[in-house]
Amino acid sequence: MANVYTEKLYDGYGQSFDIDEVLFEQQTDSWHLIIFRNSMFGTVMALDGIIQTTEKDEFVYHEMLTHVPLFAHGNAKRVLIIGGGDGGILREVCKHPEVEHVTQVEIDQAVIDMCKEYLPGHSDGAFDDARANIVIADGIEYVSTTDEKFDVIISDCTDPVGPGEVLFSSKFYENCKRCLNDGGIFVAQNGVAYMQIDEVVTTRRRLSPYFTDQSFYAAAVPTYIGGVMTLAWGSDDASLRQVSLETLEQRFKAAGFKSRYYNPALHQGAFALPQFIRDALDDA
Repeated sequence: MANVYTEKLYDGYGQSFDIDEVLFEQQTDSWHLIIFRNSMFGTVMALDGIIQTTEKDEFVYHEMLTHVPLFAHGNAKRVLIIGGGDGGILREVCKHPEVEHVTQVEIDQAVIDMCKEYLPGHSDGAFDDARANIVIADGIEYVSTTDEKFDVIISDCTDPVGPGEVLFSSKFYENCKRCLNDGGIFVAQNGVAYMQIDEVVTTRRRLSPYFTDQSFYAAAVPTYIGGVMTLAWGSDDASLRQVSLETLEQRFKAAGFKSRYYNPALHQGAFALPQFIRDALDDA
């Protein structure tokens, strides 16, 4: 019988993966990282009992966190990625021909190196793109000190527990807003709403002082279990959430790449949220 990895994100509920082969495992005083092979999801990476990414379904998350803000903006020249050491967001950003420069701030070079080795399809060569500037630094510190400005900022962070929690703080959002050009868009991973509805409410409250339009859109990522994942959205232009289907289709066609999850109709529909999320946001 295969060894089994059981996720420990929620009390009383979870998911398990057969471990066909352990590719890498490291335990320190403060964290536990494992990368293993699974027959259904390919290579799986988990940190401290929480699934981070898998080879087979990463495209859903990475496409939606990238293409929705970039196609909504329509002419993003400069993009900032906070986190995202696996390279999946960078890979998708680099598919946009209008992007001239992308800075990625990752706190640990070892994460990038490890993902290049064990999850090479995530970055698919994007770290070597001439437009990419990889900065090894704390994302919180970077946005609080940089003089650079960006059209789109993508926060690709772990769940709001432990060290990742500061990436869901008011100060972080304030500094991201400071780094955005006029007409810019900020997006961030925000957890699975059915299981983490408090995070949706908290994020809405924390974004509201800095963005006149704060909302969420949704994507269904199989290994982020418990229902749809919410992706936070902040801008000062509500019309950016309501770009016409015709315009999105023109932009998508002009970009000239194929996607596996994203399409313009899904882009529009992703902002239509389940009622329990809308009710929670109204209460916020």
